Amino acid sequence: MNKTLLLIMCDFMLLNLLALTRWEKAEPSHTQLESAAPRSAANAPAINADMVELMRVSLEDEKASREALASQLSSTQGTLTEKEKNLAALQQQKGQLEGALSATQNSARELEKRYSAAAQDAFLSKEQLAKLQRELEERRAEAERQAAELARMERQNTEARQRIENLNVAVRVAEQEKQLIAQNLTEAKQQVEVERLERAKVQEQTTQLTAGVSQLAEKSGALSQEIRENRAINPNVIFAEFLANRVQTNLTARRPGLFSPTVKDKETKTVLVSDGTRVYALMHLNDTPFTLSEIPTDYDQVSGRLTRGTFSAPITELQFLRLDPRVIVAPLDASLASLMGAKIYQLAKDPFKFPDAVLVRADDGRYGDTPFRIDQANSNYVKLDNRITTRLFGEIAPKRGDLVFSKTGDLIGLMVNSDYCAVLGNFAAAFTLKTGETPEPKTSVILGDVQTRWSRLPIKVQ
Repeated sequence: MNKTLLLIMCDFMLLNLLALTRWEKAEPSHTQLESAAPRSAANAPAINADMVELMRVSLEDEKASREALASQLSSTQGTLTEKEKNLAALQQQKGQLEGALSATQNSARELEKRYSAAAQDAFLSKEQLAKLQRELEERRAEAERQAAELARMERQNTEARQRIENLNVAVRVAEQEKQLIAQNLTEAKQQVEVERLERAKVQEQTTQLTAGVSQLAEKSGALSQEIRENRAINPNVIFAEFLANRVQTNLTARRPGLFSPTVKDKETKTVLVSDGTRVYALMHLNDTPFTLSEIPTDYDQVSGRLTRGTFSAPITELQFLRLDPRVIVAPLDASLASLMGAKIYQLAKDPFKFPDAVLVRADDGRYGDTPFRIDQANSNYVKLDNRITTRLFGEIAPKRGDLVFSKTGDLIGLMVNSDYCAVLGNFAAAFTLKTGETPEPKTSVILGDVQTRWSRLPIKVQ
């Protein structure tokens, strides 16, 4: 709060208190009068004078403050009035400016429309002018072209007249020549008829000769085929061909053991053979990790590869043939067989045409001719000569796993024991074992079936 205002209020209250106090009714006691008389008598005039002076000063300050406030209020009211006038003037000026702005915007839009219309008209005028110019150029070019065409046609007309004259002369000459040609044509027709008759005779003779040549060629081809099929190939040639086309097989089988797994590896050399549909690698059961003497058990891994030179292909499955439980083949994709580059042997169409067969042993490289006989009781087998005299005179004696070829170089079959050869006619499988981890079906099932079928064979074939 303002100190001056506080002082004024205090003075005002003090004056009211002094004015409302009734001094005549206040009767001080004798003791008080007596004790205060000596002090009041001396100080009363000085106190009253100070109070009056204080009140006068306060009133003057109050008056000055009120005059200053009044003057400030009057100045503020004047300023406020001036500001209101200025605000009104500004509002009026704002309205005028808004009106001018609206008029200017309308004028600008109108000018823009006029400009667009004028630009459109100017564009259309330019386009029409260009169009007229193009049409004029086209008509001028057309006129020039027509003039050139007219000149060309006139030249052609002149040339045509000249040609007509020439043709008339040529017609007259041609009529004369026509008469000569007619005479020559009559003579030519007579000659043509004579030549046609002669040609017919020659054609008939040619047809007879062609038929004779075709029959002779057929007989010659059949004769060549018969000679080729009935001609025995030297065993040296068959063995050399085997050496050039043999394929190595590597088979590995693993089965769990008490302390560690048992791993069996088997390696042999064989050939690729085809039944006309698929290609197979041929092998004996003894060329694999499996045997007839073992207790059928489950192998947890079977794998293998076919190798020739630097090329190697995986064995994805093994097929145990129905023909004999000891004959096993590994199918090979035709494209892989082609990449391997080995000869694919065909099965002998007539394995009993020759009395001898060519025996090839892959493990020690021995080979030679061996007589064989048909076993009437076992049509799927042939019996090879395994007499002791054969071994005594140094000739090759049959052995289990040997390959048996006909004298024409085709494959007859595989020796299942030291006396009998299984004659391959088809590759129907009793079981197909998928290689890899946990092969399917279980090897115990397959080996059990192999042993059962082997035990049912005749003793001499076992």
